Amino acid sequence: MTLVELADVSKHYGNIRALAGVSLEVDTGEITCVLGDNGAGKSTLIKIISGLHQHDGGVLRLDGEETMLSSPREALDRGIATVYQDLAVVPLMPVWRNFFLGSEPRKGVGPFKRMDVEVMKRTTHAELLRMGIDLRDVDQPIGTLSGGERQCVAIARAVHFGAKVLVLDEPTAALGVKQSGVVLKLVAAARDEGLGVVFITHNPHHAYMVGDRFVLLKRGTMVGSYTRESIELDELTRQMAGGNELDDLRHELKRA
Repeated sequence: MTLVELADVSKHYGNIRALAGVSLEVDTGEITCVLGDNGAGKSTLIKIISGLHQHDGGVLRLDGEETMLSSPREALDRGIATVYQDLAVVPLMPVWRNFFLGSEPRKGVGPFKRMDVEVMKRTTHAELLRMGIDLRDVDQPIGTLSGGERQCVAIARAVHFGAKVLVLDEPTAALGVKQSGVVLKLVAAARDEGLGVVFITHNPHHAYMVGDRFVLLKRGTMVGSYTRESIELDELTRQMAGGNELDDLRHELKRA
């Protein structure tokens, strides 16, 4: 089932063309990887899918229905959760508090109504464990976790609160090999839970480990769209590195 579909979507900021004619699909239980260097249009694409900005050309469909998202809240209400690279967490607050931030369950009535701390702690630990993360102490400040662990908490939170589509903005960009592996495992776990995942990255090796579809962007335009069966890692890496432009450069340097 197709959860999100973009057909020839474009976006301009005044006279500046940020995106032009970009198409992609996000299906249930599949990972669509969007690859591109800085300035390729990845951030603009995220903003359109997450409701932060509206497209001004082409069509955006959610569950087959043509729509234009007016805000991130509307996107969230429609089941689209976005985990940004800088992670909207409060470093000094404990893990369980960040997990439920803005959606805290409460108990009691009237003036005696208060946050149900025990439920939040228990739920946070259980949900992280269900996604394969054994975090013994959910009372520790989230700022003491590694970058990979913080990414995992954010992804598990989105799954717990019923996201159907998970948009990940460069989740492995600042991580080492081991921590990147932890995050990639969790991305695969979200896919296996039935979510549709949009994985934004500039790393073709990470993309190829988990991806089902690959969309390549360059200067706001789509320069390639492939299924996993139609492209090998070497060719994906070559396309990402510049493809024919890289071949021409190699030829020029060789002659020099």
